[in-house]
Amino acid sequence: MASTDPGSSTPFGAEMRMKHFAFAEGYQPLNHGSFGTFPKSVLEYQRQLQFESEARPDTWIRYTYLDLLKASRAALAPLLGAAAGEVVLLPNATTGVNTVLRNLIFNEDDVILNFSTIYGACSKTIESLSEVCPVSSHQIKITYPVTDDEIVTKFQSAIQQVKANGKTPKLAMFDGVLTFPGARFPWERLVTICKEQGIWSFMDAAHGIGHIDLSHLGSVSPDFMISNCYKYTHLPYYLVYSGLTFLSLNFRWLMVPRGCAVLYVPFRNQHLISSTVPTSWGYLPKAARATVSPEEYFGKLFEKVSTIDNTPYCCIPAALEFRSKVCGGETKIRDYCFELADHGGTRMAEMFGTEALQGESRCCFATVRLPLTLEELGITSEGNAVAKWMQELTPVEYETYIPIKCYAGGFWCRISAQIYLTVADFEWAAATIMKICDRARSREWEGKLPSVR
Repeated sequence: MASTDPGSSTPFGAEMRMKHFAFAEGYQPLNHGSFGTFPKSVLEYQRQLQFESEARPDTWIRYTYLDLLKASRAALAPLLGAAAGEVVLLPNATTGVNTVLRNLIFNEDDVILNFSTIYGACSKTIESLSEVCPVSSHQIKITYPVTDDEIVTKFQSAIQQVKANGKTPKLAMFDGVLTFPGARFPWERLVTICKEQGIWSFMDAAHGIGHIDLSHLGSVSPDFMISNCYKYTHLPYYLVYSGLTFLSLNFRWLMVPRGCAVLYVPFRNQHLISSTVPTSWGYLPKAARATVSPEEYFGKLFEKVSTIDNTPYCCIPAALEFRSKVCGGETKIRDYCFELADHGGTRMAEMFGTEALQGESRCCFATVRLPLTLEELGITSEGNAVAKWMQELTPVEYETYIPIKCYAGGFWCRISAQIYLTVADFEWAAATIMKICDRARSREWEGKLPSVR
């Protein structure tokens, strides 16, 4: 097995970036929240695993991989306060959302509750599901800034409204941390309400594990959860279904290679999952499933799902070792990133003369309003297209990628705080965005607006 020793502790910021990450010279990595990245020590370990798998394909895929998979599940579970038998690994959070939703049974008049801040792929999954299942969607409109109390009140009111219309609020979907604007959601309080109301919940924690502390997840006890491992700092997105709570976690903040997510299903709910997506060799028909325990079936079901490169799953222990030895542990990482997001966002707002979105609890995102308005551009309906034009300039001409959206009548950007950044990187982002705003004011976008879906 490859050595995973990542070396000794390294200060956060520029030294961390140069010593441990493989970014191109001159590239500004400001968008960890979308696809994440992982350190060179983990990259080297993954390449050694890939070499070993090619040296003895059958031996590695049929036997060695299963041992490594078991070790990864055991290493991951404590981060969620869960048992190893309650977590399985998947390629990404979208696969996890589809796995859970397409295993559930919906009846006439069933309703899926979700918020207007829902991640786009989750929204499309619900829409697709409604074409083949007797289920409809009820969306709860929220606009930031908004307090946690207001979110909870709107959620409770939506439940009562659905019931008053003679329908059944069977499933609810909500974030732990939003994709845009980047803000933490009161997921613990929403899970409690779902349990009280007999609604099942699904938390999509794409920005969860490694971003916020989820070691209490097992005690809060959502019914399902999915999270990406290749970022290890996006936050949870919850889906609630008839008394059960599901959580989706992506490991983009955990600094595991892309193509790795964890699905958490507590033992009490594992009987609800009969098939993977796609259905593969672990599947057993109903009569055969009755001869084995749900716990045994659930674990074997996800061991081998089609032939893909499973080495990202096996890199979880190496990523955790890096975060412990080089970074000083999860608490130190969180504290640095939360403080950087706060200070960096405040500094950008000072340079812009605008404001940074301030939530009731911290996360690794800084969401800042741009010094540009629809009024000075003389537009009303083209805001989203102009924002996308500005956003697409960042990789093409500025060696970075900065998410820019038209939100709540204004232009906003989102910067991801990470251990390889400092406030100086946020200042660079602000200076770059101000140049782009000047180009927008000169109407350089005219005749060049991209389509927005």
